[in-house]
Amino acid sequence: MNGNVSPPSFRIRSLVVSVYLPTFLFAIGQGAVIPVMPLYAIELGASPAFAGLLVALRGIGTMAFDIPAGIMVSRLGERWTMLIAAGVLAVVAIGIALAPNPLLLAPLVFAMGCTWAIWMLARLDYATDITPLDQRGRVLSLIGGSNRIGNFAGPFLGAAAATIVGTDAAFYLQATLALGAAALILAVVRDTPAAESTTAGHHPVGHVLRTHAAIFATAGLASLAIQVLRSSRQAIIPLWGDRIGLDAAQVSIIFGLSSALDMTLFYPVGIVMDRWGRKFAGVPCLLFMAFGMFLVPLADSYPALLAASLLVSFGNGLGSGINMTLGSDFSPTAGRGEFLGAWRLVTDLGTAGGPLLVSAIIGIGSLAAAAVATGGIGLAGAAILAFLVPEPLHRHRPASASESST
Repeated sequence: MNGNVSPPSFRIRSLVVSVYLPTFLFAIGQGAVIPVMPLYAIELGASPAFAGLLVALRGIGTMAFDIPAGIMVSRLGERWTMLIAAGVLAVVAIGIALAPNPLLLAPLVFAMGCTWAIWMLARLDYATDITPLDQRGRVLSLIGGSNRIGNFAGPFLGAAAATIVGTDAAFYLQATLALGAAALILAVVRDTPAAESTTAGHHPVGHVLRTHAAIFATAGLASLAIQVLRSSRQAIIPLWGDRIGLDAAQVSIIFGLSSALDMTLFYPVGIVMDRWGRKFAGVPCLLFMAFGMFLVPLADSYPALLAASLLVSFGNGLGSGINMTLGSDFSPTAGRGEFLGAWRLVTDLGTAGGPLLVSAIIGIGSLAAAAVATGGIGLAGAAILAFLVPEPLHRHRPASASESST
């Protein structure tokens, strides 16, 4: 299944129920609860500082369970791992909704982050196993697009539920969506032959890391750079907007328009990755985001900051699914779960490290310096990806290879 040419039986549309719809449901649930989490904690009597800690705990839980999630996939198989993630998430979400005090929220939010790591890893492993190489870019960019659309729609549904019923309703919504995803997986997903052949074996994480050290030191760094840019922009752009006198509504419009641009690019990007190579998406992704960040310190008005933000978002859209695709392409058949767990940890470190880097540079320098430094990381990542990472896609394929199996 992982050869260069798609078998005649494979169609991307066959993944709608098994992959894309569960992904969309999970993403809506996540988008619904993340904005209300700190507000819900404050309603239960938490301080603003503790509410902020809860937001961080979710990300910490995700990073803490990236590698254990890979081991779970190798031991239990993709189907059972996804079912466990969905089931535990539903229980955790209901537990949060019923929590009598904010102290109980901390372990539950941490567990929520763990379930997200398990879900992401098992889904990526499953998609890797069933998707031929010459359609993998489209398959995984569509997963990225499903996530983005769900995360975009989720806050609106969560806000509606919170307004009509109460803040805790967002968590009941998340539990319902997680159970819906579990029902779909139970009905249509079966472990792939590759997963069944590796669940009985054990591949130590240390051995996997040593064997693929060169990939982590090159492609892994490029993926980390993408995540640093993605997370840093969420801190730098609002702060710069405040610096030039924009109000919260104007900054929100900038983010809304940028998100809309983001969501229009995921499928064309998948076609680019499958026809010309992963670098044709990844390198422009990093370059556009980097140049956009360089323009932020020059923005002295609402239109100028909007233009810089749109440039960053255009670059981010060009990278829809790129980190998943690179991780999938370089993952070995033996020890795939452990490899992808380590890969996820690298990208999650970039997600968590971006805002920390921004804070540190602001503390010792300035906000403008933070924007420039982040752009510099993007340029470095583009150079690594362009010159040090081998192109995973085999470009010389027979003319009969399917290019339109959607």
